[in-house]
Formats: sequence, structure tokens, C-alpha cells
Amino acid sequence: MNILIGLLPMIGWGVFPIMTGKFGGKPVNQIIGATYGTLLSAIVVAVAMQTPLLTGKNFLFTFLSGACWSIAQSLVFYAFGEMGVSKTMPVSTGFQLIGTSLWGVVVLGEWPSVTAKLIGFFSIVLIIIGVYLTTYSEKKVSESESSVVKGISLVLIATIGYVGYSAFPQAVSVDSFQAFLPQALGMAVASTIFAFITKSNRQAKPYRSKSTYLNIISGIFFAFAALTYLISSRKDVNGLATGFTLSQMNVIIGTLGGIYILHEGKTHKEMIMVISGLILVVVAGIITAFI
Repeated sequence: MNILIGLLPMIGWGVFPIMTGKFGGKPVNQIIGATYGTLLSAIVVAVAMQTPLLTGKNFLFTFLSGACWSIAQSLVFYAFGEMGVSKTMPVSTGFQLIGTSLWGVVVLGEWPSVTAKLIGFFSIVLIIIGVYLTTYSEKKVSESESSVVKGISLVLIATIGYVGYSAFPQAVSVDSFQAFLPQALGMAVASTIFAFITKSNRQAKPYRSKSTYLNIISGIFFAFAALTYLISSRKDVNGLATGFTLSQMNVIIGTLGGIYILHEGKTHKEMIMVISGLILVVVAGIITAFI
């Protein structure tokens, strides 16, 4: 049952980038719609479960968790525009697995034995190889290569925010349902600031755009994933390492969805490389979860 709970975020987070790709809009439209959809879902859950509001450090850390995700996801939306969902998803997943693993080793003291560290860092090497394979392109066009480099750079910076998203709730002892609303509030506040912080975002007039409101639907799918991930990552369910790794299997849905649903065309050789890379990322993720 715990493993099944751990796999539920995979569905929501796998469908999420496909829906934002379908609904379109600029990154500012996508992040506002997604976070507001998540906040609406969190309010419904809080009312239905009658969960008390968090205060003090508990509220602050869960709020910061949501804000970190919002900043990170905004950058990833830009990366989608540079190199597509099917390339961005495995890169993002790979970097997050590496970042979370290193956080666990350096800060939480995981992989204490020499053997565990060797196996763990071997899995990180597999992830790097897998990510590289998924970004392979037969088209040797300098502009295309430039977009990939820019996209990967954006995802690399976003990884810091994603690690914060997972790490902050672990620093306090709160119930998953209690954490959900302040986390969603942090997401919505950060995305609102993002909407006004640059001239281009203000000129886009996101609150008058249809795509912003359509992306609220994608936010509901994200909310499902976020809530089930909070439950899965609890120590008495799967814990952070296993819960996070199981959730990141969304890379399969997101990558293949980008190819077949969003029609991000691949040649036969590119598909072989993508599938090979996905297999390596998934296998490495499973290894890191059960060290």
C-alpha cells in the first residue's frame, strides 16, 4: 500500500507538464494558473479535512517550500520553451535525484557506509549518462544546441528550488494535510510576485489571458501529486528518499507524453536514445531509494 501511495504523485506530476503544454501560454500564465489551481485545491482539502492552520516555524518552513517550488517551476517552464517537454523532463528529474541524494548525504547523513556511498555515486553517474542520452539530437544545428544548453542551465538552477521544496517540510514535524495549505499559499504568493516583477510579465497581462485560467486545471493535477507526495514522504510511510524517487517516475509519463501528445517529433535513433536514457534514470533512481 505504501508503494502504491508513493506512485500516485507520478500520475499527477507526469500529466502536469503535458497539460501546461496543451493549454499553452507564457511561463507567467502557466505558473499563475498552476499555483492558483493548487491553492484552490488546498483550500478545499483544508475545509473538508478541517485541518487547523499552522503557525510559527511550521508555517514558515512549509510556506518557503511552496515558494521554492514556484520559483523552480517558473524556470522549468522557460526550459520547456527552449527544448520541449520531452527533453526537459528527464533532465529535470535527473538533476533532482542528484540534488536530493547529495542533500541526504551531506545534510541528513544518509549513505553512511563506504559501500553505500560507492553505490550511491555510481547511481548518480548512471543518471548523468541517462540525462545525456535523452538530450541527444541528430540535428547538428548551432541554434538547436544553444537552446539545449540554455534549457539545461535553467533546469540546473531550478534544481536548487526543487531541493528546497522537498527539504523544508522535512525540517519540521507537521501533518501532511496541515502542510498542504501553507505550501500552496507559498506557491501562489511567489507566482504572483513573479507576475509583476519584470516588465515583460506585466506587459503579458496574465490575469486577462485565457491560458492562465485554463492552467488552473493543470494546477489541480499538480495539487493531487503534491498532497500524495507529502503523505508518501512521511517517515511512517515511505520516507523522503524512497518517496521522492517513486514520485520522480513521472519522467516516463512526462517524456513520452511530450513526444506522443505534444508531438515533439523524434527520429528513430533519437527515440532509442530517449528510451535508453529513461531506463538508466529510472534504474538509478530505484538504486538510490533502496541503498
